[in-house]
Parts: sequence; C-alpha cells; structure tokens
Amino acid sequence: MYTQALNSKDTDAVARPEDVARVAVFQSTIDAEDKIEPNDWMPDGYRRTLVRQISQHAHSEVIGMQPEGNWITRAPSLRRKAALLAKIQDEAGHGLYLYAAAETLGVSRETFYEQLLSGKAKYSSIFNYPTETWADIGIIGWLVDGAAIMNQIPLCRCSYGPYARAMIRVCKEESFHQRQGYEIMLTLCRGTAAQKAMAQDALNRWWWPALMMFGPSDKDSMHSADSTRWKIKRFSNDDLRQKFVDATVPQGHFLGLTFPNPSLSYDEASGHWNYGEIDWSEFKRVVAGDGPMNKQRIARRRQTEADGAWVREAAMVYAEKRRQRAAAAKVAAE
Repeated sequence: MYTQALNSKDTDAVARPEDVARVAVFQSTIDAEDKIEPNDWMPDGYRRTLVRQISQHAHSEVIGMQPEGNWITRAPSLRRKAALLAKIQDEAGHGLYLYAAAETLGVSRETFYEQLLSGKAKYSSIFNYPTETWADIGIIGWLVDGAAIMNQIPLCRCSYGPYARAMIRVCKEESFHQRQGYEIMLTLCRGTAAQKAMAQDALNRWWWPALMMFGPSDKDSMHSADSTRWKIKRFSNDDLRQKFVDATVPQGHFLGLTFPNPSLSYDEASGHWNYGEIDWSEFKRVVAGDGPMNKQRIARRRQTEADGAWVREAAMVYAEKRRQRAAAAKVAAE
C-alpha cells in the first residue's frame, strides 16, 4: 500500500461547520466497528482523505506494472514469464478494484486518471526506481509487495466499506506475489556466485526505498490523527515500518544476504531490529518528481493513453451503433 498520500496537504478544503449531530452519528458508527457506505453521510475531510489515499493506491498499482513489465520478454524461463505475466495482470486488476471503490466517493475514474497523467496525483515513490536485473523482480515481490501487505492487511478493516472489501482480494493476491518474489531470491541465492551477487546488489539498491514506502516518520505525518480516529489507518507509519523490518531481516539472513544498513542490530530487550535513520531527503526528492524514473514512468502512461485512443473511439462508435439498432428494433416492434 501506499500511505504516502496521507502526507499530502488538503489544498481544496472547504471551511464550513459540520452538522454536529451528523458528526456524532458518523463517529459512533466508526467506533462501533461498523462500515461507512457510499450513501451514508460523511464529513468532507473523511471523503477527501479517502479520495486522496485510494486514488494514490490505485495509481501505484497501475504505474507499478511498468518496472515489472520491463522483464516480461527477458524472464529466464517460460515458467517465470507466465508467473510474471499473471502477477502484472493481478496489479491491473487491483487498480480496477480501487478506482471502482474511489468512484463511490463521487469522483469519476476519468478524473482520477487525468490527475495521474497531469502529475497532480501522486503514486508510491518506490515505482520510480529502475529494474536493472532479474533479481530486481524478486526484490519487488519480496520487499515491495511484502511492505504493501504490511500496510494493506489493516485496510481490510478500514471503516469505509467499498475500500475494505476491495482490499480482501488484493491482500490475498499480494501474499502470493510476495512468496513468488522470495522464491526468486531463494533460487538466486542458492545458485551460482554471480547469481547470489546479483541478489545482493538488488537488495543493496532497494532496501532503503522499501523502508520509505511506509511514508514519513510519525512526527512528520500530517493526517495521521484524523485517519486513525476515522479508522482509515490502524497503525502508524513507524509501527508498520518496524513490523516490516522485524519480519524481513530474518528472511534476508536465511538467504545469506547482508543488509546495506550499518546500524542494523537486534535489541534483545524490545525484541525489535534497530535500523537507524532513513535519508528522508531522497524520499522527498523522489516524491517531488526527481527520482530516477519519474519522468519515464509518466511519459510511458501518457504514450499508452495516446496509443489506445483509437480503441476507445471505436468502442464508443460500436456502442452507439448498438444503441441505435436497439432503438430501431423497439420502434419496429411497436
């Protein structure tokens, strides 16, 4: 998941007093662990937060197909190629589920997509890094999808019904993706010295960007208080990041890999792995659009949109012809 959207400012907030009684009913529904549904009344801030988070989540799934798609024709075997194709298809489906959930909040899919192409809407910073070797596909499954699962499982209990229900299937498929990625890493680490070196190089490049996926540290998070109160968010960024580190480091040691993290140490008292400080300057730079692949990722989406224009136009013409035929048949029957 991609909670980085929770740190965006509300630039279009409308300052108006909310109906006190409605707010009380709304909050009591959430406190009772019941779901808020599309036709229920909700505060503007709740709606804006959901629109921002779900749209960024959907955009991340769509953009996330690119770094993996880069390796479809170069996968090392037919089995790997088929598995990678299936995974990319899953990611497209995740984007569809999420756009559909976001539409229930009153914003059209076309609007969301226009915001992505124009650069107004953001997606996760992790997808602005290149996939240089086949090991990067394993790393994406193991680390990136692993971090996504850590974020997304609590979203199955999100207070907004359509989002929570969409996440159930997404999490099941992401769990498969994570196991698929780890299996690729295991195969490489048990292979030749060159293959293990490739796996180590991928870990060196992706470890810190993966930790940044959870968003800024809690002290710098703008909307965490409201998101927690509304039960959109169940755990803080730092808590989720720590859970991810605690789960991932033993897996990496089992693979025989070394984490590019000199501060990494196990604290017996707390039972947690200490990982030191994150270079947030890189995070801010990539989110702002100056990552290794920011421009290429959006340019590719824009080109794809342009290339598919004739398909959309043909579909509209065909739909209109069917409508006209149906209308003519109805007239003839009368």
